Amino acid sequence: MSGPQPGQQRNGEASCKKREDYLEWPEYFMAVAFLSAQRSKDPSSQVGACIVNSENKIVGIGYNGMPNGCSDDVLPWTRTGANRLDTKYPYVCHAELNAIMNKNSADVKGCSMYVALFPCNECAKLIIQAGIKEVIFMSDKYHDTTEMTAARRMFDLAGNSSQSVTRSSLTLIQLTADQVKSFCELCVIKSLEEYDYPFLKSC
Repeated sequence: MSGPQPGQQRNGEASCKKREDYLEWPEYFMAVAFLSAQRSKDPSSQVGACIVNSENKIVGIGYNGMPNGCSDDVLPWTRTGANRLDTKYPYVCHAELNAIMNKNSADVKGCSMYVALFPCNECAKLIIQAGIKEVIFMSDKYHDTTEMTAARRMFDLAGNSSQSVTRSSLTLIQLTADQVKSFCELCVIKSLEEYDYPFLKSC
C-alpha cells in the first residue's frame, strides 16, 4: 500500500507546506549589509556592503572604518574641523572598498553589490575597476552632491561602454517601494524617512 500523496494528511496531521513569507534574495543580502554596518566604530555613520556572485553566494562583506594598523583611537572621527586633516574624511575606508578587499574569491567580476547608500565617486571607481555588474542600493538621499553626481557620470559611462570585451556593462538598481517596505517591516520601522539610524546619514 502506497504512502500518503503530496497534500494528503498523515497520521491525522494536516500537511505541512513551506513558508510563503520568507525573505527574498534582495532583502536578505541588504539585511546582511545592514548587519555588517553595526561593526563600524564611526559614531556618525555606519555603512555596510555585501557582494554576491551569480549563484547567490556571499563573496565579500565590509563596513566603513579606519585602515588596518591605523588606530581608531588616534585618528579623528569628527565630520567638521578647521583643518580637513582633523576630520575623518582623509582616513576612513568606505564599506564598498572594504567589501572588495575582503573578497573570499579570486575576483568579484560579474558580481552584485548591496549597499544602503548610493556609492560616492571614490567607491564608484573601485566598483567599476573590480568589474562588479550591479549595485543595488536603498537610498540616494545625497543625489545632488558633487560626489554622487560624479559617481553617476562614471556609472553611466561604464554601463554604456562599448569595451564589453574587457568589462561587462554595469547596472544600478534601486530597491522598489515594496522591497523597501518589506525591509522596513523586517527592521520594525515605518519608512526610510523615519529610519533614524546614523548609517543612513551622510558618510
